[in-house]
Amino acid sequence: MVLSKTVSETDASIHSTFASRYVRESLPRFKMPENSIPKEAAYQIINDELMLDGNPRLNLASFVTTWMEPECDKLVMASINKNYVDMDEYPVTTELQNRCVNMIAHLFNAPLDESETAIGVGTVGSSEAIMLAGLAFKRKWQNKRKDQGKPYDKPNIVTGANVQVCWEKFARYFEVELKEVKLRDGYYIMDPTKAVEMVDENTICVAAILGSTLNGEFEDVKLLNDLLIEKNKETGWDTPIHVDAASGGFIAPFLYPELEWDFRLPLVKSINVSGHKYGLVYAGIGWVIWRTKEDLPEELIFHINYLGSDQPTFTLNFSKGSSQVIAQYYQLIRLGYEGYRNVIENCQENAMVLKEGLQRTGRFNIVSKDNGVPLVAFSLKDNSRHNEFEVSDNLRRFGWIVPAYTMPPDAQHVTVLRVVVREDFSRTLAERLVVDIEKVMQLLDDLPPSKPTLPEGAVKKTPLETQREITTYWKKFVMERKKTNGVC
Repeated sequence: MVLSKTVSETDASIHSTFASRYVRESLPRFKMPENSIPKEAAYQIINDELMLDGNPRLNLASFVTTWMEPECDKLVMASINKNYVDMDEYPVTTELQNRCVNMIAHLFNAPLDESETAIGVGTVGSSEAIMLAGLAFKRKWQNKRKDQGKPYDKPNIVTGANVQVCWEKFARYFEVELKEVKLRDGYYIMDPTKAVEMVDENTICVAAILGSTLNGEFEDVKLLNDLLIEKNKETGWDTPIHVDAASGGFIAPFLYPELEWDFRLPLVKSINVSGHKYGLVYAGIGWVIWRTKEDLPEELIFHINYLGSDQPTFTLNFSKGSSQVIAQYYQLIRLGYEGYRNVIENCQENAMVLKEGLQRTGRFNIVSKDNGVPLVAFSLKDNSRHNEFEVSDNLRRFGWIVPAYTMPPDAQHVTVLRVVVREDFSRTLAERLVVDIEKVMQLLDDLPPSKPTLPEGAVKKTPLETQREITTYWKKFVMERKKTNGVC
């Protein structure tokens, strides 16, 4: 990876804030030091640098869990030295993983009888889960094409342009064409009708998103299933569906139990979900579940015995920690159906508080929908003077990390801000965020336009001069606020 060299990074060494107490000499920045240093010094040096990171609780860009109960934290730390792949040495951990797979499979209405074991595996997030599901679809399609004596070198997947980048990675890494349904104004998810039109004999699956990263909206998997059944009848194909439920898999069963998006639909052959999102576990855990054993080709499963016993494995990663698997099991049995429903309902209510607060300002259009992931995506009604990126940048002065981004083709002219409402984002924080957004809007109102129309003969200011003007105004703004109400 090429590192951009800022002023601080051009220094050849790192200086500890408490150097006089712990260590007298600076450390090299990009080389291992020749000598050891005291453990206190190593801790202090790293801790000082990490202070400049953002506050995870105020990182509203991320879907990833940033808080768990202290009891779960203890389990995480107690198992942090266990290698998940050593199934013979840690059989209980393996058993807990299998319980999680079965619980999630039943949550997604997998067609299992009482004696059947669900087919699935824990992964390092939904990215690995999607890679595994995609490989299974590719291999099944290739095997069928070989049996038919047809070419099998040009597989493709049909998705919406709103898919997460891991789908693009899968397509590029494993040589599968990605056919994307373009977005349009006011419709920021995959259109099922257009998706089915793009399906051909080389399509290994259609990927539907339950909870778009862009605006949280659920795609209509039921309509996609019905349209695809009709096309399969007409063509003789058997094109299946994968549901990327990374964000929505732990939401829909509790908020919308009647919504048909999962294994109740016959063409849905596999589902991935992120345990570290609304599964309420720290980063590093995902799950992929297959409808039946036949949907996972046996030749993709490896059997090893050099860790002590025969172990079937189908993962891209090998060694990984056990902590997140154990934490997932804790959350599933600790909260149960009732607990998850209460957490998700509370997130949805806090999202509504934020949405209504933004609407009262009269400054924003709400882009997100109410029947999806608990998040609020919004854009400026008037961006002739300032844009969403400036709002995002100025919110960081209050500690908030709120992303601004442009939509994918053909809606790339639309820019939005997005706030993901997680379990640790309370109603008080939602109300405070609205207050701070109003302050930022007042600040921007009082500043000259970011792209002003210059009169003839006028000299355009340099970016540095513009930044100095913003900084000067901000200092004045803060001082005036402190005088009027004592806070800013």
